[in-house]
Amino acid sequence: MDVFKAVKLTENVYWVGAIDWAIRDFHGYSTGKGSTYNAYLILSEKVTLIDTVKAPFFEEMMMRISSVIDPSGIEIIVSNHSELDHTGSLRQTIAAVKPDKVYASPMGSKALAAHFHWEDDPIEVVKTGDSINLGNMRIEIIETRMLHWPDSMVSYLPEEKILFSQDGFGMHLASTERFDDELPLSLLEVEARKYYANILMPFSPLVTSLLGNLAKMALEIDLLCPDHGPVWRTNIDWILGKWGSWAEKKPCPRAVVIYDTMWNSTRRMAEAIIEGLAQEGVSGILMPLRASHISDIAAEVLEASALIVGSPTINGRIFPSVAECMNYLGGLKPGNLVGAAFGSYGWSGEAVKELNGLLEGMKVELVSEGLRTVYVPDEQVLEESVDLGRSAGRRIMEICGGKE
Repeated sequence: MDVFKAVKLTENVYWVGAIDWAIRDFHGYSTGKGSTYNAYLILSEKVTLIDTVKAPFFEEMMMRISSVIDPSGIEIIVSNHSELDHTGSLRQTIAAVKPDKVYASPMGSKALAAHFHWEDDPIEVVKTGDSINLGNMRIEIIETRMLHWPDSMVSYLPEEKILFSQDGFGMHLASTERFDDELPLSLLEVEARKYYANILMPFSPLVTSLLGNLAKMALEIDLLCPDHGPVWRTNIDWILGKWGSWAEKKPCPRAVVIYDTMWNSTRRMAEAIIEGLAQEGVSGILMPLRASHISDIAAEVLEASALIVGSPTINGRIFPSVAECMNYLGGLKPGNLVGAAFGSYGWSGEAVKELNGLLEGMKVELVSEGLRTVYVPDEQVLEESVDLGRSAGRRIMEICGGKE
């Protein structure tokens, strides 16, 4: 008996992926609600499999396929994205079903060769504008390079009005519900935002271009099928709009203050800065690094107009947790931010200067040369901390066009 069953999406298309309830870390991204690895089976004249799953979940995928057809009936495999959470079981799948054709983009072919070191490379290359003949249907190929790997592409099935979007419009969320309208929209927004911030934020200009191209192509989309998370059937325009908004990153009266502390002096300054922001009508979120994962911080920064960072000085440098967070955020390239640095120190005090350099490297507009104090902040320093928050708040409101 097959424990795992396929989920019917349309008369001819099934979800045959896997649910990873246990994963809590995805190369540094905190996946507190698990994930899915989505694969899709098309019952066309030439039966087709879109993507595979992470290697440990091969048997689960095969059981789901077997609940619909004999897997040996699969004639075509399409690999939209070569990352191993979608191709880890590709070699096993090819060996098991012996397809006639396996397709990937030009860069996908190179990546898969580097992954698997084929003796006989089974990949046939397709590129934007190409079609794959499924007999009574066809798949249209659209390359989406660097969204989020060089090999990335999406596949459109016009007969079913389905866009298989690989990592596009996905999220890390384990659930038995397969469709977006079976889950709370508030949950989808939180997880989709976190996914975009940690995976796609560095490529926001390319996201804007992709969405523009999709609009020009005027594809009819009844189902939007990503490689992680639920299938979109009701809120397609909503998620497309969210991606457009996140890519554009319009100014908003919101600030993120992050810090770590040794003896609570930097914490006290951070709390005063939050108060100053509030006095200028700016919503501030305070994220102590000992209680906040860097991937959650990234999700907050995505929808903020200010990043204010605090650190004590240790061994002439910024605190290790602050360094890790700034290194991570710098790689994500958040745009349209103002910011400042602050912190307490004992006998040297280099942290604020170092943070200023990191913020400038991220093209953050500094509203202050930074604020630092020796050991415990007194009333004057706390007032200066409030003033720093107010200065950032005023600049944010200028950018946003005034108070709401």
